[in-house]
Amino acid sequence: MGRGAAGGARRSRRASAAAGGTRRARNRNAGGSPAGAKAEPPGPAVIDLGAQSGRWAAFQERHRLSCEEAARLLLDAYEYRGLVKHTGGCHCGAVRFEVWASADLHVFNCNCSICTKKQNRHFIVPASRFKLLKGADNLTTYTFNTHRAQHTFCKTCGVQSFYTPRSNPDGYGIAPHCLDDGTVQTIITEDINGKEWEKAVREHKTIRDMSKP
Repeated sequence: MGRGAAGGARRSRRASAAAGGTRRARNRNAGGSPAGAKAEPPGPAVIDLGAQSGRWAAFQERHRLSCEEAARLLLDAYEYRGLVKHTGGCHCGAVRFEVWASADLHVFNCNCSICTKKQNRHFIVPASRFKLLKGADNLTTYTFNTHRAQHTFCKTCGVQSFYTPRSNPDGYGIAPHCLDDGTVQTIITEDINGKEWEKAVREHKTIRDMSKP
């Protein structure tokens, strides 16, 4: 073999080795992310409904629901078992909300300075069970003292239909008198001594837990 042919063979072997290295690198990258690169988050799982597929499709068609709407109904029915969906709002109708709570309400009647002046009777729910349907841009908030309680009310009619209590900043206090008719069965009222707020809340056995999901 001449020098020209030998040089060509060496160049061919080097090219083959380089190509093989490139292929190996590609195969390694296909099996995992390159160093320093972030893995892509997994996409939404496809739910296999199995034998319930036909029933699910018929339910959606019968009630004219999207898959998301049907799933929400199912989740609400499971997560909010024993609860009912109340709706309510302010006087002028600019603020509307829905809240999942018992049909038998446990209402607090506080005698602190502001609750006394505005007759702020309320029941407490976790934030996850409350949904503002409309009127976010029509709300304003008053705070005082510690500024932890968020006394939210309608700019137009001045009604406070819900607020964030100082005792339960992770939930909402809902005014039972601002709920629509038809979903409340009974109301039990408990007086709480807001004039000695710290002592009253510290000694209360359940109020803190009322805003926990």
